[in-house]
Amino acid sequence: MSHVAQMQSPPAEVADRPGFDRLWHPRGQLCAACASRTRGFGWFDPNKSRGKRTYRWFCSMQCQSVFTRKAKRGLSMVDFTEEETQALPAVMRALAPEMERIGWDRTLGQLTRGDMHRLIFVTVEAFRAEMFQIASQSEVPF
Repeated sequence: MSHVAQMQSPPAEVADRPGFDRLWHPRGQLCAACASRTRGFGWFDPNKSRGKRTYRWFCSMQCQSVFTRKAKRGLSMVDFTEEETQALPAVMRALAPEMERIGWDRTLGQLTRGDMHRLIFVTVEAFRAEMFQIASQSEVPF
């Protein structure tokens, strides 16, 4: 009788699917719609072969549905859409008080880590809130 712990060897990669077992989890990925931390909602184009698929990960069902609608219409997530352009004034209104606190004469290189973090947080949260407001007015909730 052996008292040595028996360790199972890791599963071998299949030739036509290298690294396939790791694709299911979005570790280290950002949401394809809003760039926040992903939480396991995914999308891929099933019409492409396995080796050529591009996987997209999302933070919520809402971001996933927005991306899917845009993908079906053939819109790119890089360019500003009409809704995103409408959200920009709300972001500027939210950013102005923070810039007043920091000082308009300071360059980005002079900001402390906390100031930069606060600017990014205020910008992203204002944009997400305004996009949610715009989407709730124009779409039927499910």
